[in-house]
Amino acid sequence: MSNEQTNLVIVESPSKAKTIGKYLGPGYQVKASMGHLRDLPKSKMGIDFDNDFEPHYIPMKGKESVIADLKKAAKESDNIYLATDPDREGEAISWHLKVLLNIPDEKTLRVTFNEITKNVVTKSIQSPRGIDYDLVDAQQARRVLDRIVGYELSPLLWKKIRRGLSAGRVQSVATRMVVDRENEIRAFVPQEYWSLDVDLERVGKAGRFRARFYGDPKKRELKSEEDVQAVVQSLEGRPFTVQSVKRTEKRRSPAPPFITSTLQQEASRKLNMTPRRTMAVAQQLYEGVDITGEGTLGLITYMRTDSTRLSEDALEAAKAFITQRYGASYYNGAHRQFKTKGGAQDAHEAIRPSNVHLDPETIAGDLTRDQYRLYKLIWSRFVACQMANALYDAIAIEAVCGDNVFRANHQSLKFAGFTAVYEEGKDDETEEVQSPLPDLNEGEPLRLAGRQQEQHFTQPPARYTEATLVRAMEEKGVGRPSTYAAIISTIEDREYVIKQDKRLSPTPLGEVVNGLMMERFNDIVDVEFTAGMEERLDQVEEGKLPWKTVIREFYNEFSKELADAEEALKDVRLKVPDEETDEVCELCGRKMVIKSGRFGRFLACPGYPECKNTKPLMERMPGRCPKCGSGMIKRKSKKGYAYYACERGAECGFMTWDVPTEFDCPSCGQTMFKKSGRGQMKPFCINEACPNFLPEDQRGYRRKPAEAAKAAEAGEPAAEEAPAKKPAAKKTAAKKPAAKKTASRKKAAETEEKGAAQ
Repeated sequence: MSNEQTNLVIVESPSKAKTIGKYLGPGYQVKASMGHLRDLPKSKMGIDFDNDFEPHYIPMKGKESVIADLKKAAKESDNIYLATDPDREGEAISWHLKVLLNIPDEKTLRVTFNEITKNVVTKSIQSPRGIDYDLVDAQQARRVLDRIVGYELSPLLWKKIRRGLSAGRVQSVATRMVVDRENEIRAFVPQEYWSLDVDLERVGKAGRFRARFYGDPKKRELKSEEDVQAVVQSLEGRPFTVQSVKRTEKRRSPAPPFITSTLQQEASRKLNMTPRRTMAVAQQLYEGVDITGEGTLGLITYMRTDSTRLSEDALEAAKAFITQRYGASYYNGAHRQFKTKGGAQDAHEAIRPSNVHLDPETIAGDLTRDQYRLYKLIWSRFVACQMANALYDAIAIEAVCGDNVFRANHQSLKFAGFTAVYEEGKDDETEEVQSPLPDLNEGEPLRLAGRQQEQHFTQPPARYTEATLVRAMEEKGVGRPSTYAAIISTIEDREYVIKQDKRLSPTPLGEVVNGLMMERFNDIVDVEFTAGMEERLDQVEEGKLPWKTVIREFYNEFSKELADAEEALKDVRLKVPDEETDEVCELCGRKMVIKSGRFGRFLACPGYPECKNTKPLMERMPGRCPKCGSGMIKRKSKKGYAYYACERGAECGFMTWDVPTEFDCPSCGQTMFKKSGRGQMKPFCINEACPNFLPEDQRGYRRKPAEAAKAAEAGEPAAEEAPAKKPAAKKTAAKKPAAKKTASRKKAAETEEKGAAQ
């Protein structure tokens, strides 16, 4: 290639352009399209049904200057490299750029970067390809499907339920999943069961432990207090004996490196990040961050993937890093490769750091708080997946009394292995704390030192969190890695579901809309049908199926259902029931209901228009105000932090950052509190006159005395800063374009699954 030739590289964002431009040097001009430049029109369907569903794309409003600038640059360039993201949407953006800028085939060079590093960027530029029209067609099929469903269903929802509603293809399935889970909870009938624990001690020797009733000798559940009493009576006056002692070494293997869905789940569990926020921050890490002494670097590989595959170069780098940092014993001994789930596209590697030697602590000062936390999560998971197994010494003891068998287990860490770096989080922490067991021998006699029996009830299935909903969608084949975040954000924004205490539950509006969809458009909300549609789109991507065939087959059935629904609901108007609360209107005495408006949900009197009383919606908390005994409510400070106050407001004046719990102090009887933040926090008493009182400076918060006066003036608690967090690192001016990119990329991601009336 002659040095005199001019080369134009087009990417989506300024931050990505800056990173790539640094690697390519002066022979290349790198420009950003700022996301999509062409799309279906917002004001009308934009699909020609009489011409075999031909889409009509137009330049997007507000992008005129960007389009003009790119057209001029393209006209003056000999080679045009389309370097948009390496997925269906990125391929479609490249195709739209080719058409919009009138780029001839001989000048159209498509390049993709799984990671934005100098080595990968230069190699990709040297090996361009043409546009993959199978990928483009798969994206067009999804876009047209979503447009048809959204623009044809939304008017029906307007007429039959409420103006302003909209329907989406995959979002309707996600809403149904949340509604179905709520119905399971409502239909759940608790079953009683009991546990029986005994405290056993050695005869003539020191050593005491607790064991749980297992069976007689086969496993048996204690379903009533009578069952427990029968076992207790059979123990009276009879000796216990150690029947067996089993000592084993247990191994734990590390979790695979992240794919899109597992990254969103773990970021939700450990970092309290929404899927939308996780993907926005991951995009910044992928596109490039200014690192002191290094310039702009892409820190992670492409973050939209469903493959756990790792390159040989990455595996060798991990091996070198682990042996150097932790020692040879901490390396697995061979490259770990993880099996990718069936149905995964395997187009990209797993999500990993671009350079494993760039550890999070080294670059912490150049990252924002969220960038640091997410990069550390990705880095740690990748390093851990190539480390040795963790080893545990496990002991299991069976003690018998007559035919009754009691079991006790304990395990202790023998070799940390990968856990020295990372342990996978859990959605529900159900493991019991185990106490060490004495060194017992088989046949050794034991003496009963005490017993405890407790009644339990089976629990209904838990409501979805954003993390568990992503996992469920992935397991059922609903959506794809690039769409999970947009799906969840959309159903929350539409107020079909609401998040309370990190759990998702359907609103009355969501249930009414879902009911209509279930009755009249069962295919749209059918999980298997939607998963099958994803498989059809995969076939389009593989070149095995024409994309318009997918649209044609879908629309033939959908149009019939739509016509039938219009006729059946001709004179029907569905009412969304009010969500009644325990809050009483102080003007007329009615129980207030929850309404939705331009600024979100609020309390309103159902007596409107006679009574026009409204109030902000406040979340009630367990426990009682320690000052006056009234109820506790959750509020938000001006900075967005949650704090807790007496429901009587200024009349009482009590406020705190600490979270009220359902537990009462065993000494003084007042409500106990716990530190705000994630994880299992130990409750403590805030009553200064109580022997269990825990002073403020021992509750684990970072004090900010300088802000105390301001907080007091604002009517907020001021003893501590609300959740303690890592100080935000300094930002440079060069990072500002990345924020713009986040917004435009988010809009582009939402467009893929939106398919609803604007």
